[in-house]
Amino acid sequence: MLSARSLFQEIVDHDDSFQLFCSIAAGGESQGGWENARIAALAPASMRDLVPKITRHGADEDKHGRIFQALLRKRGLPPVPVPPETDYTMLLERRGIGLSHEKLRGDRPLTEDDIVVYLAHSRVTEQRAADQMVMLVRHFGDHPELGRAVRMISADEDNHLAYCHEELLRLARRGHGRGIHRILRESALAEIAVYRDVSLAVMDHMGRLLRWPAPKSAALAAGIRAAYAYERFSGWHRAVRLTPPERVDALGGPPAPAPVPAPEPA
Repeated sequence: MLSARSLFQEIVDHDDSFQLFCSIAAGGESQGGWENARIAALAPASMRDLVPKITRHGADEDKHGRIFQALLRKRGLPPVPVPPETDYTMLLERRGIGLSHEKLRGDRPLTEDDIVVYLAHSRVTEQRAADQMVMLVRHFGDHPELGRAVRMISADEDNHLAYCHEELLRLARRGHGRGIHRILRESALAEIAVYRDVSLAVMDHMGRLLRWPAPKSAALAAGIRAAYAYERFSGWHRAVRLTPPERVDALGGPPAPAPVPAPEPA
């Protein structure tokens, strides 16, 4: 019987699939770190109070990238190139979601509206990340190789999501409410389609590495498409709601250090 736990366990247990999984994850996190660093550097004068939190957000993403790289090193595996069809960040940008890399590579200061776009995009993508990490903690929080890493990343993703809620609510009170609602809706609908496409591409690569039989691959693809259909019908609403977070000022302190992988037994 297929389950999230059995599927992920199969990926973790095989070096080639684990190598691809960690490479994709490390690449996405490192990209997020760069984006946040550029947004912090270009933040408008009227929103300089957000710079420490944006910087902290980027530092956390960089840390997550280093964690996945450390997991590869612990297995003695080098990172592998990320197939473009599995590059979640790049595919979102191609759909016009978030701030373009062309804008972030420039030196022109961002506007308040740009920061609204960044926070609304982050609110949607951090919801996805937080949900995924909750699933991994539930199934692998006690795993000897992955447990500490997934617990730390999950706590960070919860903080990022709380930060997005808090700052978007604050900006809504400053008159940005209509724009926030529009961008959240556009981002959520685009994200669920990109997530479907990336999930199908990742499972296709994993299926070839793990030599899954055709019926298993077909069942997984059908499950991914069914999840998309639910999200397109009503599930996306969850990613656009804004509620006061339980964690206030979640990114107000310094980032926690990345865990150091334990040495291999002699």
